[in-house]
Amino acid sequence: MMTPVQIKICGVTNVKDARACSELGISMIGFNFYPASPRYIGPEAVRQIIEAIPDRVLAVGVFVDSGAKEIRHTAHAAGVRCVQLHGRTSPHACSELASEFRVIRAFSTDPQFQPEEVSLFGACDVLIDAHHPRLRGGTGLTCDWRAARTTRSLAQFLFLSGGLTEQNVGQAIATVAPHAVDVCSGVESAPGIKDHQAIEDFITAVRTANSSINAS
Repeated sequence: MMTPVQIKICGVTNVKDARACSELGISMIGFNFYPASPRYIGPEAVRQIIEAIPDRVLAVGVFVDSGAKEIRHTAHAAGVRCVQLHGRTSPHACSELASEFRVIRAFSTDPQFQPEEVSLFGACDVLIDAHHPRLRGGTGLTCDWRAARTTRSLAQFLFLSGGLTEQNVGQAIATVAPHAVDVCSGVESAPGIKDHQAIEDFITAVRTANSSINAS
């Protein structure tokens, strides 16, 4: 029997949404520390949210093009135990941070993406997202599932992200077989504001996919 696919809800900005995620059984919640994002939230506010949800929910801090020192400082201020790194973070910096945090290294499936790149980040989990020329995550665009499937065998733990919704997450899981799925805009009523019914529907779709895989 395969281990059930875990769910991460990213771009959470308030206690109400975080509590709803935890009550519905979400494994991980992402907080965006990228100032240019419409879902940006400061570390002090994140700490207050983390204190309001159970310890079993893993809080993930999302960073873009940040140095190891800045990442460490912000993560400690917020109280997150896991960091998700987008942009130019080097294998050396990721390895250094992995001694202190769970590290998720994000890759976008742009035309230059080579799945073999992830082998340089052996200390990290891997997240595969869609490519956008300007935006970093939360775009609603779907990533290249074939590239993600190839990456699956090279990663110790693979998150699939990019344009997932209740309508397509079942097919995404069947195609890629990720360890976890990551959703942001697909369960929102507005950037940073989660639709609790959409989250529940998304969870149902993931559980249905899990059951189908284990039954086959």
